[in-house]
Amino acid sequence: MTTSPDASVATRRPAGDAATSHSGAGSDFAGLSRRIAAAGLLKRRPGYYTVRLGLVTGSFAAAWAAFLLLGDTWWQLVVAAFLALVFGQVALVAHDLAHGQVFRRRRHSEIGGRLFGNLGIGMSYGWWMNKHTRHHAHPNHEELDPDVAPDILVWSAEQARSSTGPARLIGGRQALLFFPLLTLEGFNLHVAGVRALRSPFMKNRLLEGALLLLHCAAYLSALFLVLSPGKAVAFLVVHQCLFGVYLGCTFAPNHKGMPTITGEQRLDFLRRQVLTSRNVRGGRFTDAMLGGLNYQIEHHLFPSMPTVHLRRARVIVRQYCAEIGVPYHETGLIRSYREALTHLHRVGEPIRRRHGA
Repeated sequence: MTTSPDASVATRRPAGDAATSHSGAGSDFAGLSRRIAAAGLLKRRPGYYTVRLGLVTGSFAAAWAAFLLLGDTWWQLVVAAFLALVFGQVALVAHDLAHGQVFRRRRHSEIGGRLFGNLGIGMSYGWWMNKHTRHHAHPNHEELDPDVAPDILVWSAEQARSSTGPARLIGGRQALLFFPLLTLEGFNLHVAGVRALRSPFMKNRLLEGALLLLHCAAYLSALFLVLSPGKAVAFLVVHQCLFGVYLGCTFAPNHKGMPTITGEQRLDFLRRQVLTSRNVRGGRFTDAMLGGLNYQIEHHLFPSMPTVHLRRARVIVRQYCAEIGVPYHETGLIRSYREALTHLHRVGEPIRRRHGA
């Protein structure tokens, strides 16, 4: 069973009417949790993560080794493209660490997150944790989810009508500009992390800042010591732009174009997570490239579930949603992008009317 991404969450049954579980004991989510736990899908997988972290770390080291061995040549742009893919995989590992999927102890997760995030790719672990935690608590809530804040893009017609600044300037053509804008996402991650160092929510800001500075110094030193200035700038642009596109293509299918929530609309936990998320079908290659986030519904329901278990959890969650009458939306990868872009074009209509386009 699927639901159109054009649908409004406001038309769904309110949480109070849907709080009884399928089994008649507790909430709907409690009933699902019992099935997931009985299948052993919440157990940690240290062997899997040992191999995965080893492969990602090895790829990271191999990319930089190739960079040093090649020297001052335009073939370095191939390394830049490969390193963009590796940086994306490092970001996905940092994501799993942040959700406590790898280690039992929070301290170990924080150490790993800062090593992979701050030091490895220049992405602030503390900034991302704050932002992503709010997203998980209120997915696609127009006032509470920072991922659908109308800063550059608008995600609803209401946001379009009240848009100002860059969102008002480009909102009417945002569907056409979406993928070009993703080339800036890598740069945005670095800038946002540095700016967050002044925020009150940031803990261990000296450590976070020192690791970000060390990453930046090592990265730029490597580029400008090994390459001529022109090649170094070209490497930086290709690497960071492709890194941004890869990250954007990984996260865009998850919620973009799915129903949004506004104001005081209330949904129980299961419906809040399922109705605002989209799964992407695919095989093992898709799982690897998207870091398991193609099982976005299952990930939002059970954030600490090891990535390797999400594929099996999908079967249980999909069946359970069918039993209790909750729409479960799943598409292919290309269709997910089409839905997101169609939504972006549609909600930009008030801006196009305002500009007479």
